[in-house]
Amino acid sequence: MNYLEIIGTLIGLLYLWLEYKASIYLWIAGIIMPAIYLFVYYDAGLYADTGINVYYLLAAIYGWIVWQKGNNRKIDLPIRHTPIQRILPLTTVFVASFFAIAWLLINYTDSNVPWLDSFTTALSIIGMWLLAQKYVEQWLAWVAVDVVSCGLYVYKGLDFTAILYGLYSVIAIFGYYKWIRLMNEASQTK
Repeated sequence: MNYLEIIGTLIGLLYLWLEYKASIYLWIAGIIMPAIYLFVYYDAGLYADTGINVYYLLAAIYGWIVWQKGNNRKIDLPIRHTPIQRILPLTTVFVASFFAIAWLLINYTDSNVPWLDSFTTALSIIGMWLLAQKYVEQWLAWVAVDVVSCGLYVYKGLDFTAILYGLYSVIAIFGYYKWIRLMNEASQTK
C-alpha cells in the first residue's frame, strides 16, 4: 500500500497549500485524500484514523457547501474567531469522543495505540468542524493533532505520512498567523 500512502501524501500537500491560502478548492482535495487514507490507515491497524477519514470525507462535503454558500452571496465566508459560547460544547464533544473512541478501540480492536489514536481522532473531529466554519483556531487544533500524529505514524512505520504530518505541524503554525493577518485585513476594509 506504499503507493497509496505516497499519493495520499501528495494530495495532502496540495490540501495544506490550499488551506493555507484559504481557498475553497481545499475541499476537493479534502474529499480525495481521506478516500485514499481509509485504505492506508486500515492496513496499518489505525482503526480510529480509518474511521475519522469517513468523517473527513463527509466534513469536506459539508465544508464545500458552507464555503460555497458564502460565494453564492458574492462574498467569502469570513475568517473569524471561535465564539466563546462554542468552547464548552466543543470541549464536551472532544472529551466524549476521546473516551468513546478509546473504549471502542480497547474493547473491539487489536489496536496497540488506542489512546493516541483516540486523541488525534477526537481532536480532528473538532478541528475539521472549526475549519468548515472558517474559525482561525482550527489551526491550533491541527498543530496538536499533527505533532502527535507525526510521532504515531513514525511508530507505525508510515514514514511518508509522518513526514507529511511533520510538515503539517510547521505549516499549521504559519497558517494560524496567516489567517490572523487575513482576518485583520478583512476587518480593516469594512
